Amino acid sequence: MSFLKKIILALSLIVISFVAYTLISTGYFRTIEPHFNGEILKKIPLVGAEDITVSHIDGFALISSTDRKIYPPTKEEHGGLYSMDLTSGNFNLTHLTSSFSKSFAPHGISILKKDSTYIVMAVNHTPKGHSIEVFTKNKEQLIFEKSLIDSTMISPNDIVLVDENRFYFTNDHGYNEGFGKFMEEYGGLSVANVIYFDGKNYREVANGIAYANGINHDPKRQLLYVASPRGFLIKVYSIKQNGDLEFIEDIPCGTGVDNIEIDPQGNLWVGAHPNLLRFKAYAQGKKETSPSEILKISYREKNDYSVEKIYVEDGSTMSGSTVATPYEDLIITGNVMDKDFLILKPKK
Repeated sequence: MSFLKKIILALSLIVISFVAYTLISTGYFRTIEPHFNGEILKKIPLVGAEDITVSHIDGFALISSTDRKIYPPTKEEHGGLYSMDLTSGNFNLTHLTSSFSKSFAPHGISILKKDSTYIVMAVNHTPKGHSIEVFTKNKEQLIFEKSLIDSTMISPNDIVLVDENRFYFTNDHGYNEGFGKFMEEYGGLSVANVIYFDGKNYREVANGIAYANGINHDPKRQLLYVASPRGFLIKVYSIKQNGDLEFIEDIPCGTGVDNIEIDPQGNLWVGAHPNLLRFKAYAQGKKETSPSEILKISYREKNDYSVEKIYVEDGSTMSGSTVATPYEDLIITGNVMDKDFLILKPKK
């Protein structure tokens, strides 16, 4: 065999191996078996409800919504934050940012109650760059406070408040374009990270993550959870007194985990994408649907956890599920681009 043929054969094997790895590691061959022991209680008409978080204290959900045709957004958008009453059973929506005049494509959100008001933070994407918008919420009034911008916001995805001055956020990419971004999405290159703001400065506290997505923390146990959809993992860290993170372990989930919500018992609820390549095509407008999955994870301690599939379907009812958060006997679910989102009621 000539030297040239050996080179061609070697390159062919590399390409075949890369394609096979990408297909397998993104869930391309997974069979979607529908599963949900319950009913769809209601469809709420609100487009692109990508992130949802609940106040169990005051009985409302805060929803991040954008009418995106393609995700991530490439043009200026005017989305909004909405409040949904959970106490009356009517699930009425209130648009909280109708007077917010800036370009607004809200992504990940976080809330923290302080006295009788809430601090609200939302990741924002605009054609001019990324920012974190800070508001205060008093009843049904949302007051804009400030925009936070920093060079560490490479590709911010989700955010979680620790207290009124400190927070963590994820960068889902280390590269915004080119071959590096391609390798992150298709080759599983793990260069995404977590940034911590201590009230004065931003610093990286975790790295080497394959597409760092949803983030949340358990204040009772001082644990931080980070979703790695490209790795099909939930990464668990302990929070040190100075805000640094110490890696504990990975929780294998077998699906492209997205946003993370935590219920009053400390269980994790996760919206997920069983087939990442199908989701990519759907988000780019090349496919009409993308499968959805909801997980409940009970994390007790290191090497002691359980992962339960709550809801699985092929995307015909809900495409591209991103978040699930329980409230009493309901599960409120969000997605990337559907014209409505679902409220589920599991059977007891």
